[in-house]
This record gives sequence, structure tokens and C-alpha cells, in this order.
Amino acid sequence: MNKAVDPRRIMLISNSFCFGKGYFDHCIHAVRAFLGEDARRVLFVPYALKDWNGYTEIARKAFAAVGITVVSIHDRQHGLEEHTAILVGGGNTFRLLAALYRYNLVNAVRELVLAGKLTYIGASAGSNVAGPTIMTTNDMPIAFPPSFNAFGIVPFQINPHFLDADPNSRHMGEPREKRIAEFHEEDENNATVIGIREGAWMTVEGDLVRLNGTGGARIFQKGHVAREWDWAPLPFGARL
Repeated sequence: MNKAVDPRRIMLISNSFCFGKGYFDHCIHAVRAFLGEDARRVLFVPYALKDWNGYTEIARKAFAAVGITVVSIHDRQHGLEEHTAILVGGGNTFRLLAALYRYNLVNAVRELVLAGKLTYIGASAGSNVAGPTIMTTNDMPIAFPPSFNAFGIVPFQINPHFLDADPNSRHMGEPREKRIAEFHEEDENNATVIGIREGAWMTVEGDLVRLNGTGGARIFQKGHVAREWDWAPLPFGARL
């Protein structure tokens, strides 16, 4: 008997803005291609920023350039069941997850994505919440979600905006790689962490995870030396 192909379709982007460019300028055509030429509308989740209306307008203008209408979930006329694609924007991950719990969206989105009924696009904080938890975010806890558990639509943790340590820097704070190592020091934290550099994004389709864009990514596994993602597609699983 042939193994069923996983129905999930997920795109996780490191950053919404690249230096010198507008919102999603570096990846909007890749998002358009991932959604498919028949896609005409996407449901936007602006909860990671304070100004939901202003954030929605920024996304609306960017996506209009590729023929996609953006409607926001905070406009109560638009529910999950009416859409085939959702875009979860960046900002503060704690604020975002707190709102997702407040509006009872965590389980609802998870079920639709896992069933292949909802294509998921996340950027920055929106990529963080795709993993099992938000425990590898770079953000300050400015809000208090009832749990660090997130959508769990991918089995690995995300660290967007990943920065390599600069050997010439005099800054004495811990580099990102050290922070991720601290995550794996805790006994219960066994999930692989993928550090996605700015300009890069990953897609999940069928049984493969692919890396795209520029910048690349690093893979951190508990008990193993961190390694560079060599751009080859990876099997979709917790142990990459």
C-alpha cells in the first residue's frame, strides 16, 4: 500500500521587510506562485502589531500588486471557513499568540492546515507560531499567552531573522546560536530548531521541506553539531 502524501501546504518566511525594500517585496512573487494562479483572496492575521487596521492596509497594498485581495480576520465578517489561504504577519510573537488564544484560533487553524484545507503563509512571528512552541522567538514577552504552545503544524521550531556570530564584534551578549543551545539544554526541549536568515523562506509540500530565497538557514539538533542547510530538500519530520 502506498503511503499517503501529507496534505499540508506551508510557507514560512524569515522576514517581512528586507533592507531597502517594501513589505514582502523580496518574496511576493514566490508567495503568489506558492498560492497558485487561481488564488484571489487571502485571510490576514494582523495580531502581532498593535494597529490592526494600519497593518492590514500595508499587506493589502503589497498583495494587490500580484492580484490577491487581503481581508483581515479582525473584521468579523471574514471567518476561517470562507478561505483557502491564511497569512499570519510578523511583529511580536507573544502578542500574536496571546491574541490567537483569545479568539480561539489555535486549534481551529491547526485542524484546517493539517487537513490540507487551509494553506498557511507565515512571516517572522507568523513563522514562529507555526512550530510546536514559541520558545525560540527573538521577541520580548510584552504579552502573556496562556501557553507557549503554538499551532504545531510543523514538528520543528523556527528562529527567524537568524544571525551568525560575528567574530570581530565586541558585543558581549550571547549570539543566536548560543541562545538556541540553551533551549536544547533543557531536558524536555528536543525539537529541531531551524534558524532562517533574512531573505530566506521554507516551504512544506507533500513530504518535503524546501529552502528558498537568499541567506540560507542553519539546522540545530539536540546532541549534534549545528550544520548549514545545503539547500537540498529535506524529509518532512521532526528529525531533520
